[in-house]
Amino acid sequence: MQASKPIATIETSKGNIKLELYPADAPNTVANFIEKANSGAYVGRIFHRVEGWVIQGGDPDGKGTGGGKMKAEYNKLPFNAGALGIARGGDRNINNADQFFITKNAASSLNGDYTNFGQVIEGMDVVAAIRIGDKINRVVIEGGAA
Repeated sequence: MQASKPIATIETSKGNIKLELYPADAPNTVANFIEKANSGAYVGRIFHRVEGWVIQGGDPDGKGTGGGKMKAEYNKLPFNAGALGIARGGDRNINNADQFFITKNAASSLNGDYTNFGQVIEGMDVVAAIRIGDKINRVVIEGGAA
C-alpha cells in the first residue's frame, strides 16, 4: 500500500490553500518546507509578490530578498495552474530555502527550470484573491512523510 502524500494547508488572511506535496519528486525541498512549517517559521510572513500568473511568499524579510539557500531539485513535473514551486535567483543550482510560489495558471516556461514540489488541491479561489501584503497566518502539515 502506497503511503499518502503530505498535505500542507497555508492559512492566510484571505482563507486556506490546501496543497498536496511531492516528496518523491523533490525530497529535500519538501522536507525543508515541512520543517519550516512545523517550526512556525512561516507564521506572520507575507505574500510579497503577486502578479497575474503567480503569488509568492515566505520571505523572512518580506521583500523578496531574504531567505536561506539550498540545492535545487529539478524534476519533470509541469507547472500547471496551482503548482507549488520554490524561488531561486540567477544560479540554477541554488534555490531559496524560504520563498515559495504558487502559479495562478499554467507556466510551462518554468518546467525543468524551477523546483516543483506540490499542487493546490483546494483553494484556487484564495490564490486568486491574494494581494501583496496579505499574511500567512501559519502552515499546517498533515499526513504522509517527507
